[in-house]
Amino acid sequence: MKHLVIPFAFLFVLFSCREKNPVPVKKQGWSKERSVDFNQEINEREIIQIALFLEHHTEYKMTETETGLRYMIYKDSAGNTNPKIGQEVWLDLTIKLLDGTSCYTSEDSEDEVFIVDKSDKESGLNEIVKLLTVGDKAKIILPSHLAHGLLGDFDKIPPQSILLIDVQLNKIK
Repeated sequence: MKHLVIPFAFLFVLFSCREKNPVPVKKQGWSKERSVDFNQEINEREIIQIALFLEHHTEYKMTETETGLRYMIYKDSAGNTNPKIGQEVWLDLTIKLLDGTSCYTSEDSEDEVFIVDKSDKESGLNEIVKLLTVGDKAKIILPSHLAHGLLGDFDKIPPQSILLIDVQLNKIK
């Protein structure tokens, strides 16, 4: 009987100390302001991550565009024709996460082919190809808002991932 008293006493103390009417927590609805704040926080965090990456990789002499894309053309073919909106482009790509994790490479498949600004490709990739000429090779860093955003690609690219892409423009049609 003694052995039953201790567990019952413990349960009695545990449940008697519970608040009978807990204070209701007011749930905040999602608002436009919260969305803006959330996105600004993500952007600021990614700016810091990219800055730290570039501090440790001094070999990357990157130029930053107004959108936040960073790029470095390391093989300039000295061509004079850049792809225009609506043109088809063929690319060799190696896509990695900023930590070096490999995601995709066109060596495993065929060239990446898409129509500039008329496809579902990453907006940062559309932006960089318009700065290249056939034969150019570049390294680019895409913040998540220029890549796969909050959701990732549901395969190899996690949500909110910054991408490091090595790209070569092979052909314009």
